Parts: sequence; structure tokens; C-alpha cells
Amino acid sequence: MAGSPDTGTEHLFKVLVIGELGVGKTSFIKRYVHRLFSQNYRATIGVDFALKVLNWDPSTVIRLQLWDIAGQERFGNMTRVYYKEAVGAFIVFDVSRHSTFDAVVKWKNDLDSKVKLPNGKPIPAVLLANKCDQQWDGLENSPAMMDRYCEDNGFIAWFQTSAKENINIDEATRFLVENILATDSIHQSENTDANKVNLTEETDEAEGKSQCC
Repeated sequence: MAGSPDTGTEHLFKVLVIGELGVGKTSFIKRYVHRLFSQNYRATIGVDFALKVLNWDPSTVIRLQLWDIAGQERFGNMTRVYYKEAVGAFIVFDVSRHSTFDAVVKWKNDLDSKVKLPNGKPIPAVLLANKCDQQWDGLENSPAMMDRYCEDNGFIAWFQTSAKENINIDEATRFLVENILATDSIHQSENTDANKVNLTEETDEAEGKSQCC
């Protein structure tokens, strides 16, 4: 984070977009960043990323770096490098392919094991039920069930999304950014409190040495 009273506040947030191959991660990012949709995106190899600049409010600019992580299992050993310094994540599954939903917990566990907030807690993660314009494959399209699933597995929320029909793309992203901002504010506050404690301890220690002398 950087800024001054003259320039306002700027944030740079790294957000991961992860999930199985072909769930629509690239389509989600292209729709959000460029307002485009194509049926013919090639599979991501390794990692790709896009930048979206948000004028969040009159005094705040957010530079959102969306990292598109390949879904192929053979890239799994590189995810620790890709996840580094991320402050939020989308985990995506394709509602028309049940197997991609089964893999969600694997991705969430991988994420939680490799990146954490400065206070040691998991980074905020939103679950995306993508391609919701299609028929759900053997899954119960039940908000109550999905709410329970998210609560049980540490997701802050879930959204039905469709890059093709532009459903909930902006809403899901805004929700995650709001949570990242709230988490960042808490972290800044904790740092301020810690500095106050350290300053008090140093002052007390200095006074004690002075009395001894």
C-alpha cells in the first residue's frame, strides 16, 4: 500500500484464480478485466495474470492483479511460488462437471497450506459455481447446501457465475475486494497496536536503566 494526502491511497492486491482445467478461470478474468467472452480460449500453461485498476472511492485506487493458475495437476508443485504474497483467492468449479466440484477441497487445502495472512490465518477465498447458465451435473443447486459447504470448508462466500452471460462477475469480485480491504485494515491496526506496545516497552526499559544508573 502506498499513498499520501495529496495522491490518496493506492493498494496493490494479488488475487489467485484457481481450480481444475476447463472450469472457466480465464473466461472469468477476461470478462471481468476486458469485458470480453470467447468460447475458444486455450488452456493456460503455468500461470498468466491480468491487471484491473479500480477507482474504489474518490481517495482510493486499487490495482487488482488476477493470477490465472493452470488447472493441470502437473503444475501443482509450482503453486507455492505462484501463491506467494496473494491476499485473496477465487476457487472455481464448473457446475456442469461434478468432478470439478469434487476437486474444490483439494485446491482449498493446497491454498491454505501454502499462503497465509500476516496473522497466520487463511487468505479470504470465494467459491465460484461457474457456467451457471448450464445444467448442474449431479449437484443439488441449493443455496442452503452451498452455504453449509462454504462454512465447513472455510470459504467466506459463494457465487453462481457465468462469464458467457456476465452473471455475478463484478459482484463476486467486489465482495472479495471488500473483504481484502477489511482484512488489510485489521492488519494495519494490529501493526499499529504492536508498535505502540513495543514503544511502551522500550520506554519502560529505558526508564529502568536510568534509575539503575
